[in-house]
Amino acid sequence: MSTATYDMAELQKESRMGAMGSENTTREIRVIDLADFENRRAEIADQLWDASIDVGFFQLKNHGVPLAQMREAFAMSEKFFALPDEVKGQYPLARNAGWESRKQVRPSTGTADQKESYQITRPRMAGLYPTEEELPGFKATMLAFEEASWAVGMRVLSCFADKLGFDREFFTRAHDPSSETYQSTLRMLHYYAIPPEAQDKLDLWRAGAHTDFDCLTLLYQRQGQGGLQVCPGKEMDAQEWTSIPPEEDYITCNIGDMLMRWSDDQLPSNFHRVKNPLPGEYMGPRYSLAFFCQANTDALIESPSGKYPPITAGDYLAERIRANFNKKY
Repeated sequence: MSTATYDMAELQKESRMGAMGSENTTREIRVIDLADFENRRAEIADQLWDASIDVGFFQLKNHGVPLAQMREAFAMSEKFFALPDEVKGQYPLARNAGWESRKQVRPSTGTADQKESYQITRPRMAGLYPTEEELPGFKATMLAFEEASWAVGMRVLSCFADKLGFDREFFTRAHDPSSETYQSTLRMLHYYAIPPEAQDKLDLWRAGAHTDFDCLTLLYQRQGQGGLQVCPGKEMDAQEWTSIPPEEDYITCNIGDMLMRWSDDQLPSNFHRVKNPLPGEYMGPRYSLAFFCQANTDALIESPSGKYPPITAGDYLAERIRANFNKKY
């Protein structure tokens, strides 16, 4: 199967996911405790694997990122998005780094997600950080948070390396932050408040149904600002969605397309979306922070059994992003 055929199949699958669907409240999103990690590594690896092959989503507690640091990152994110658009516009999105607003169009909806984002991809940030005068402490705070998120992601991926029969540092080498080919990304997200005239309408998603392009996503949510829903692939046709309520001291994780391909589809990258609130629910702005463990551009994604042709992570990610940003990357 060619890369183009594989990508087209992914996009065709995503384009079928725009319906409202129904709510499944019985599906369990497992919470996995990373406490005493090294001594419990085998047990934790089994739990991560089971949760991933079942739903593709799980939550982490005792993950090592202090709650105070998470709150500090959220506060800094909110300050950034409160800057005037003409200030944020000095740092436009290019090569998966910088600011954009309502630019991401999902194949599932054909409409722009109702959000703005700012993305930090370390080697690509020249001229893209706000100045100390505009936002004191921003760069140092967000880079420290990015580094802490990377450490959690590599810990989880080392468990998947164990289960897939790779050496333990396999994915850590593939996500080397010291390399100029590093492309893991910290994404700050601000979903706009629902305006009064639209609060009785449910025909616009905050973020349309999609899978992630990376190996592993770490999502930080703010208490009281829900909307995230997941639909495992085996329920794709029925479109049964399960809400994942935010817990501010948990990290919500999901498998991405890169890792699904690297695992010969053993680990599923499943659909998720951010739905509009229902009448009577919180209608204000929603903030979240996502860290995407995206293998370095020169890392070769090789299907262990040859199910898919080899492709570099850089080529793979570029193709998927072009399909979601009006073919501009």
